[in-house]
Amino acid sequence: MATIRIPTTMRSLTGNKGEVRVTGATVGEVLNNLEKAHPGIGARVFDDKGAVRRYVNVFLNDEDIRFLQELSTPVAEGDRITLIPAIAGG
Repeated sequence: MATIRIPTTMRSLTGNKGEVRVTGATVGEVLNNLEKAHPGIGARVFDDKGAVRRYVNVFLNDEDIRFLQELSTPVAEGDRITLIPAIAGG
């Protein structure tokens, strides 16, 4: 089971929880199970082709999954996944 850190902009979809625990063998499975547990959050993370949206960064234990095995990156018990959406500002 992994812990997912939920950004403030997505917490309304998780009952205002900053962290949730989700099962899965890979980052992709964990994120898909996150959507099952908290419907609607998947649309904020994935595009219509099932890839992580360009403006969402996903880290596994402080490592960007783009430099690992992306959604196929294995997840172990106790791992932390962090979602960081890019925020535009002025």
